[in-house]
Amino acid sequence: MPRNRRTFLTGAGAAGLAGLAGCVGGFGDDGGDSEARIGMVYATGGLGDNSFNDMAQQGLLDAEDDFDIAFDEREPETEGEFTGAQRDFAESGDYDLVSCIGFAQLDALEENADAYPEQDFIIIDEVLEVDNVRSYIFGEPEGSFQVGHLAGLLTDMEFAAAESETNPDANTVGFVGGVESPLIESFEAGFKAGVEYANEDAEVVTSYVGDFNDTAGGQEAALSMYQDQDADIVFHAAGRTGVGVLQAAQSEGRFAIGVDADQSLTEPDYADVILASMVKQVDTAVYSAVESVVNDEFEGGETERLGLEEEGVRAVYGDTIGDEIPDDVKGALDESRQAIIDGEIDVPQEL
Repeated sequence: MPRNRRTFLTGAGAAGLAGLAGCVGGFGDDGGDSEARIGMVYATGGLGDNSFNDMAQQGLLDAEDDFDIAFDEREPETEGEFTGAQRDFAESGDYDLVSCIGFAQLDALEENADAYPEQDFIIIDEVLEVDNVRSYIFGEPEGSFQVGHLAGLLTDMEFAAAESETNPDANTVGFVGGVESPLIESFEAGFKAGVEYANEDAEVVTSYVGDFNDTAGGQEAALSMYQDQDADIVFHAAGRTGVGVLQAAQSEGRFAIGVDADQSLTEPDYADVILASMVKQVDTAVYSAVESVVNDEFEGGETERLGLEEEGVRAVYGDTIGDEIPDDVKGALDESRQAIIDGEIDVPQEL
Protein backbone atom coordinates (compact mmCIF):
# COMPACT_ATOMS: atom_id res chain seq x y z
CA MET A 1 0.00 0.00 0.00
CA PRO A 2 1.28 3.47 -0.85
CA ARG A 3 0.61 4.96 2.58
CA ASN A 4 -0.62 4.31 6.08
CA ARG A 5 -4.40 4.47 6.15
CA ARG A 6 -6.20 6.55 8.74
CA THR A 7 -9.83 6.25 9.73
CA PHE A 8 -11.80 8.49 7.41
CA LEU A 9 -14.29 11.11 8.55
CA THR A 10 -17.66 9.89 9.68
CA GLY A 11 -20.97 11.34 10.76
CA ALA A 12 -20.87 15.02 11.52
CA GLY A 13 -17.26 15.34 10.38
CA ALA A 14 -17.99 14.06 6.90
CA ALA A 15 -21.20 16.05 6.69
CA GLY A 16 -19.29 19.17 7.60
CA LEU A 17 -16.81 18.60 4.81
CA ALA A 18 -19.68 17.91 2.46
CA GLY A 19 -21.14 21.29 3.24
CA LEU A 20 -17.81 22.93 2.48
CA ALA A 21 -17.16 21.06 -0.77
CA GLY A 22 -15.48 23.42 -3.17
CA CYS A 23 -13.97 25.38 -0.27
CA VAL A 24 -12.12 22.93 1.95
CA GLY A 25 -8.93 21.96 0.17
CA GLY A 26 -9.90 24.29 -2.66
CA PHE A 27 -7.46 26.29 -4.74
CA GLY A 28 -7.47 29.55 -2.84
CA ASP A 29 -4.63 31.97 -3.49
CA ASP A 30 -1.93 29.30 -3.55
CA GLY A 31 -3.64 26.62 -5.63
CA GLY A 32 -1.71 27.56 -8.76
CA ASP A 33 1.56 26.67 -7.03
CA SER A 34 0.47 23.19 -5.99
CA GLU A 35 2.11 20.03 -7.28
CA ALA A 36 -1.25 18.82 -8.58
CA ARG A 37 -4.75 20.23 -8.88
CA ILE A 38 -7.55 17.70 -8.61
CA GLY A 39 -11.23 17.92 -9.49
CA MET A 40 -13.52 15.35 -7.81
CA VAL A 41 -16.97 14.41 -9.08
CA TYR A 42 -18.67 12.13 -6.55
CA ALA A 43 -21.42 9.59 -7.09
CA THR A 44 -24.99 10.68 -6.36
CA GLY A 45 -25.64 10.72 -2.65
CA GLY A 46 -22.53 12.81 -2.10
CA LEU A 47 -20.31 13.04 0.92
CA GLY A 48 -21.36 11.93 4.36
CA ASP A 49 -22.43 8.48 3.13
CA ASN A 50 -19.90 6.77 5.44
CA SER A 51 -19.24 4.42 2.57
CA PHE A 52 -18.31 4.74 -1.12
CA ASN A 53 -17.98 8.52 -1.60
CA ASP A 54 -16.33 9.05 1.76
CA MET A 55 -13.78 6.36 0.93
CA ALA A 56 -12.97 8.22 -2.29
CA GLN A 57 -12.57 11.47 -0.40
CA GLN A 58 -10.33 9.77 2.14
CA GLY A 59 -7.88 8.91 -0.62
CA LEU A 60 -7.84 12.57 -1.56
CA LEU A 61 -7.31 13.69 2.04
CA ASP A 62 -4.50 11.17 2.49
CA ALA A 63 -2.87 12.51 -0.67
CA GLU A 64 -3.25 16.04 0.67
CA ASP A 65 -1.36 14.94 3.80
CA ASP A 66 1.51 13.55 1.76
CA PHE A 67 1.72 15.94 -1.18
CA ASP A 68 1.23 19.61 -1.96
CA ILE A 69 -2.07 19.36 -3.81
CA ALA A 70 -5.17 21.49 -4.19
CA PHE A 71 -8.62 20.11 -4.92
CA ASP A 72 -12.17 21.03 -5.61
CA GLU A 73 -15.26 18.82 -5.25
CA ARG A 74 -18.68 18.43 -6.87
CA GLU A 75 -21.60 16.41 -5.49
CA PRO A 76 -24.17 15.88 -8.25
CA GLU A 77 -27.65 15.12 -6.97
CA THR A 78 -28.71 13.28 -10.14
CA GLU A 79 -26.91 11.30 -12.82
CA GLY A 80 -27.92 13.96 -15.32
CA GLU A 81 -25.52 16.39 -13.62
CA PHE A 82 -22.41 14.26 -14.22
CA THR A 83 -21.71 15.59 -17.71
CA GLY A 84 -21.79 19.22 -16.61
CA ALA A 85 -19.72 18.66 -13.47
CA GLN A 86 -16.99 16.83 -15.39
CA ARG A 87 -17.09 19.38 -18.21
CA ASP A 88 -16.77 22.35 -15.85
CA PHE A 89 -13.51 20.96 -14.49
CA ALA A 90 -12.13 20.03 -17.91
CA GLU A 91 -13.16 23.25 -19.64
CA SER A 92 -11.48 25.44 -17.04
CA GLY A 93 -8.05 24.04 -17.89
CA ASP A 94 -7.09 24.38 -14.23
CA TYR A 95 -7.04 20.72 -13.23
CA ASP A 96 -4.31 18.14 -13.68
CA LEU A 97 -6.76 15.32 -13.00
CA VAL A 98 -10.53 14.94 -12.94
CA SER A 99 -11.69 11.98 -10.82
CA CYS A 100 -15.06 10.43 -11.71
CA ILE A 101 -16.34 8.32 -8.84
CA GLY A 102 -18.74 5.51 -9.74
CA PHE A 103 -19.85 3.42 -12.70
CA ALA A 104 -22.80 5.70 -13.47
CA GLN A 105 -20.38 8.37 -14.74
CA LEU A 106 -19.27 6.30 -17.72
CA ASP A 107 -21.60 7.80 -20.34
CA ALA A 108 -20.73 11.35 -19.31
CA LEU A 109 -17.03 10.55 -19.33
CA GLU A 110 -17.16 9.01 -22.79
CA GLU A 111 -18.42 12.35 -24.06
CA ASN A 112 -16.04 14.53 -22.08
CA ALA A 113 -12.89 12.47 -22.57
CA ASP A 114 -13.41 12.80 -26.32
CA ALA A 115 -14.20 16.53 -26.13
CA TYR A 116 -11.17 17.32 -23.92
CA PRO A 117 -8.32 15.04 -25.09
CA GLU A 118 -5.68 17.03 -23.19
CA GLN A 119 -7.46 16.54 -19.86
CA ASP A 120 -6.52 13.49 -17.77
CA PHE A 121 -9.36 11.62 -16.03
CA ILE A 122 -9.86 8.57 -13.87
CA ILE A 123 -13.01 6.54 -13.43
CA ILE A 124 -13.79 4.22 -10.54
CA ASP A 125 -15.81 1.01 -11.12
CA GLU A 126 -15.88 1.17 -14.91
CA VAL A 127 -13.50 0.80 -17.84
CA LEU A 128 -13.04 3.38 -20.58
CA GLU A 129 -10.22 2.50 -22.95
CA VAL A 130 -9.11 5.89 -24.22
CA ASP A 131 -5.71 7.54 -23.92
CA ASN A 132 -6.65 10.20 -21.37
CA VAL A 133 -8.55 7.97 -18.93
CA ARG A 134 -7.19 5.55 -16.36
CA SER A 135 -9.74 3.04 -15.10
CA TYR A 136 -9.86 1.44 -11.66
CA ILE A 137 -11.89 -1.68 -10.99
CA PHE A 138 -12.07 -3.97 -7.98
CA GLY A 139 -12.49 -7.65 -7.20
CA GLU A 140 -15.92 -7.19 -5.62
CA PRO A 141 -16.95 -10.82 -6.21
CA GLU A 142 -13.84 -12.05 -4.37
CA GLY A 143 -14.47 -9.89 -1.31
CA SER A 144 -18.17 -10.74 -1.42
CA PHE A 145 -17.29 -14.44 -1.54
CA GLN A 146 -15.41 -13.98 1.71
CA VAL A 147 -18.34 -12.41 3.57
CA GLY A 148 -20.66 -14.99 1.98
CA HIS A 149 -18.39 -17.71 3.35
CA LEU A 150 -18.71 -16.08 6.78
CA ALA A 151 -22.50 -15.83 6.54
CA GLY A 152 -22.84 -19.43 5.33
CA LEU A 153 -20.84 -20.76 8.25
CA LEU A 154 -22.57 -18.69 10.95
CA THR A 155 -26.14 -19.27 9.77
CA ASP A 156 -25.65 -23.00 10.31
CA MET A 157 -24.62 -22.66 13.95
CA GLU A 158 -25.96 -21.18 17.14
CA PHE A 159 -24.16 -17.86 17.28
CA ALA A 160 -24.97 -14.91 19.51
CA ALA A 161 -23.30 -11.54 20.06
CA ALA A 162 -24.57 -8.45 21.83
CA GLU A 163 -28.38 -8.59 21.54
CA SER A 164 -28.48 -10.62 18.30
CA GLU A 165 -28.45 -14.30 17.43
CA THR A 166 -28.76 -16.70 14.52
CA ASN A 167 -31.43 -19.34 13.97
CA PRO A 168 -29.66 -22.41 12.57
CA ASP A 169 -32.97 -24.13 11.94
CA ALA A 170 -33.82 -21.54 9.27
CA ASN A 171 -30.38 -21.59 7.62
CA THR A 172 -31.20 -18.43 5.61
CA VAL A 173 -29.21 -15.30 4.73
CA GLY A 174 -30.00 -12.32 2.53
CA PHE A 175 -28.56 -9.85 0.04
CA VAL A 176 -29.91 -6.32 -0.51
CA GLY A 177 -28.69 -4.45 -3.57
CA GLY A 178 -29.12 -0.83 -4.54
CA VAL A 179 -29.56 -0.44 -8.29
CA GLU A 180 -29.76 -3.69 -10.27
CA SER A 181 -26.65 -3.39 -12.44
CA PRO A 182 -23.78 -5.66 -13.55
CA LEU A 183 -21.54 -4.25 -10.81
CA ILE A 184 -23.97 -4.81 -7.94
CA GLU A 185 -24.97 -8.18 -9.35
CA SER A 186 -21.29 -9.16 -9.15
CA PHE A 187 -21.44 -8.56 -5.38
CA GLU A 188 -24.48 -10.84 -5.24
CA ALA A 189 -22.79 -13.50 -7.38
CA GLY A 190 -19.71 -13.62 -5.16
CA PHE A 191 -21.78 -13.59 -1.97
CA LYS A 192 -23.97 -16.48 -3.12
CA ALA A 193 -20.93 -18.49 -4.16
CA GLY A 194 -19.32 -17.96 -0.75
CA VAL A 195 -22.48 -19.01 1.07
CA GLU A 196 -22.74 -22.17 -1.03
CA TYR A 197 -19.04 -22.95 -0.52
CA ALA A 198 -19.61 -22.89 3.24
CA ASN A 199 -23.05 -24.42 3.37
CA GLU A 200 -24.82 -26.06 0.42
CA ASP A 201 -28.08 -26.22 2.36
CA ALA A 202 -28.29 -22.49 3.08
CA GLU A 203 -30.85 -20.36 1.24
CA VAL A 204 -29.95 -16.88 -0.04
CA VAL A 205 -32.84 -14.44 -0.49
CA THR A 206 -32.29 -11.32 -2.59
CA SER A 207 -33.91 -7.92 -3.04
CA TYR A 208 -33.00 -4.88 -5.15
CA VAL A 209 -34.40 -1.59 -3.90
CA GLY A 210 -33.71 0.33 -7.12
CA ASP A 211 -31.92 3.25 -5.43
CA PHE A 212 -28.67 3.85 -3.56
CA ASN A 213 -30.21 6.61 -1.44
CA ASP A 214 -33.42 5.07 -0.05
CA THR A 215 -32.78 4.19 3.58
CA ALA A 216 -36.45 3.43 4.23
CA GLY A 217 -36.52 1.10 1.23
CA GLY A 218 -33.45 -0.74 2.49
CA GLN A 219 -35.03 -1.14 5.90
CA GLU A 220 -38.25 -2.49 4.40
CA ALA A 221 -36.40 -4.99 2.22
CA ALA A 222 -34.32 -6.27 5.12
CA LEU A 223 -37.26 -6.42 7.52
CA SER A 224 -39.03 -8.70 5.04
CA MET A 225 -36.00 -10.98 5.04
CA TYR A 226 -35.63 -11.04 8.82
CA GLN A 227 -39.33 -11.30 9.67
CA ASP A 228 -40.90 -13.22 6.80
CA GLN A 229 -38.02 -15.41 5.64
CA ASP A 230 -36.19 -15.80 8.97
CA ALA A 231 -32.83 -14.62 7.64
CA ASP A 232 -30.06 -14.41 10.23
CA ILE A 233 -27.62 -12.24 8.31
CA VAL A 234 -28.09 -9.72 5.47
CA PHE A 235 -25.25 -8.36 3.33
CA HIS A 236 -25.92 -5.11 1.51
CA ALA A 237 -24.29 -3.42 -1.47
CA ALA A 238 -26.58 -0.44 -1.49
CA GLY A 239 -24.93 2.81 -0.37
CA ARG A 240 -27.17 4.92 1.89
CA THR A 241 -29.97 2.41 1.25
CA GLY A 242 -27.89 -0.07 3.21
CA VAL A 243 -28.19 1.97 6.39
CA GLY A 244 -31.79 0.74 6.45
CA VAL A 245 -30.48 -2.83 6.47
CA LEU A 246 -28.40 -2.05 9.55
CA GLN A 247 -31.43 -0.48 11.22
CA ALA A 248 -33.56 -3.54 10.47
CA ALA A 249 -30.92 -5.93 11.82
CA GLN A 250 -30.77 -4.01 15.07
CA SER A 251 -34.53 -3.85 15.51
CA GLU A 252 -34.91 -7.58 14.83
CA GLY A 253 -31.96 -8.87 16.86
CA ARG A 254 -30.20 -10.26 13.78
CA PHE A 255 -26.93 -9.49 11.99
CA ALA A 256 -25.73 -7.46 9.00
CA ILE A 257 -22.64 -7.20 6.83
CA GLY A 258 -21.53 -3.77 5.64
CA VAL A 259 -19.89 -2.67 2.42
CA ASP A 260 -17.19 -0.37 0.99
CA ALA A 261 -15.98 0.93 4.37
CA ASP A 262 -15.71 -0.75 7.77
CA GLN A 263 -19.24 0.23 8.69
CA SER A 264 -18.83 -0.87 12.29
CA LEU A 265 -16.67 2.28 12.53
CA THR A 266 -18.46 4.57 10.10
CA GLU A 267 -21.95 3.66 11.36
CA PRO A 268 -21.18 3.23 15.08
CA ASP A 269 -24.85 3.33 16.11
CA TYR A 270 -25.25 -0.08 14.49
CA ALA A 271 -21.86 -1.58 15.35
CA ASP A 272 -23.50 -4.11 17.68
CA VAL A 273 -25.05 -5.96 14.69
CA ILE A 274 -22.27 -5.64 12.09
CA LEU A 275 -20.39 -8.92 11.85
CA ALA A 276 -18.02 -7.69 9.16
CA SER A 277 -17.78 -5.40 6.15
CA MET A 278 -16.63 -6.06 2.62
CA VAL A 279 -14.20 -3.17 2.49
CA LYS A 280 -13.38 -1.79 -0.94
CA GLN A 281 -10.30 0.44 -0.97
CA VAL A 282 -11.54 3.20 -3.22
CA ASP A 283 -9.23 5.44 -1.19
CA THR A 284 -6.26 3.47 -2.48
CA ALA A 285 -7.28 4.01 -6.10
CA VAL A 286 -7.75 7.76 -5.66
CA TYR A 287 -4.51 8.14 -3.73
CA SER A 288 -2.58 6.13 -6.33
CA ALA A 289 -3.94 8.26 -9.15
CA VAL A 290 -3.06 11.52 -7.42
CA GLU A 291 0.41 10.23 -6.57
CA SER A 292 1.01 9.33 -10.21
CA VAL A 293 0.06 12.86 -11.26
CA VAL A 294 2.33 14.44 -8.64
CA ASN A 295 5.21 12.25 -9.84
CA ASP A 296 4.43 12.93 -13.51
CA GLU A 297 3.78 9.21 -14.01
CA PHE A 298 0.09 9.19 -14.89
CA GLU A 299 -0.70 6.63 -17.60
CA GLY A 300 -4.02 6.88 -19.37
CA GLY A 301 -5.49 4.10 -21.46
CA GLU A 302 -4.79 1.58 -18.71
CA THR A 303 -6.99 -0.40 -16.33
CA GLU A 304 -5.86 -1.23 -12.81
CA ARG A 305 -7.62 -4.04 -10.95
CA LEU A 306 -7.51 -4.22 -7.16
CA GLY A 307 -8.60 -7.61 -5.85
CA LEU A 308 -7.93 -9.74 -2.78
CA GLU A 309 -4.28 -10.23 -3.63
CA GLU A 310 -3.72 -6.47 -3.94
CA GLU A 311 -5.80 -5.82 -0.79
CA GLY A 312 -8.18 -3.78 -2.90
CA VAL A 313 -11.05 -5.71 -1.30
CA ARG A 314 -11.09 -7.57 2.00
CA ALA A 315 -13.38 -8.88 4.70
CA VAL A 316 -12.94 -6.83 7.87
CA TYR A 317 -14.52 -8.11 11.10
CA GLY A 318 -16.73 -5.73 13.03
CA ASP A 319 -15.00 -3.59 15.62
CA THR A 320 -17.62 -4.30 18.31
CA ILE A 321 -18.66 -7.94 17.81
CA GLY A 322 -16.00 -9.30 15.46
CA ASP A 323 -14.08 -10.79 18.37
CA GLU A 324 -17.10 -13.00 19.12
CA ILE A 325 -16.77 -14.85 15.81
CA PRO A 326 -15.21 -18.28 16.49
CA ASP A 327 -11.55 -18.73 15.60
CA ASP A 328 -12.29 -21.77 13.45
CA VAL A 329 -14.63 -19.65 11.31
CA LYS A 330 -11.96 -16.98 10.89
CA GLY A 331 -9.43 -19.68 10.05
CA ALA A 332 -11.73 -21.04 7.34
CA LEU A 333 -11.97 -17.55 5.82
CA ASP A 334 -8.18 -17.21 5.86
CA GLU A 335 -7.95 -20.47 3.95
CA SER A 336 -10.56 -19.53 1.35
CA ARG A 337 -8.90 -16.15 0.83
CA GLN A 338 -5.60 -17.79 0.01
CA ALA A 339 -7.31 -20.39 -2.17
CA ILE A 340 -8.93 -17.59 -4.21
CA ILE A 341 -5.59 -15.83 -4.61
CA ASP A 342 -3.93 -19.11 -5.65
CA GLY A 343 -6.64 -19.82 -8.21
CA GLU A 344 -7.92 -22.88 -6.38
CA ILE A 345 -11.38 -21.31 -5.95
CA ASP A 346 -12.97 -19.85 -9.06
CA VAL A 347 -15.26 -17.02 -7.97
CA PRO A 348 -18.06 -16.19 -10.42
CA GLN A 349 -18.01 -12.64 -11.73
CA GLU A 350 -21.69 -12.48 -12.63
CA LEU A 351 -24.99 -14.18 -11.87
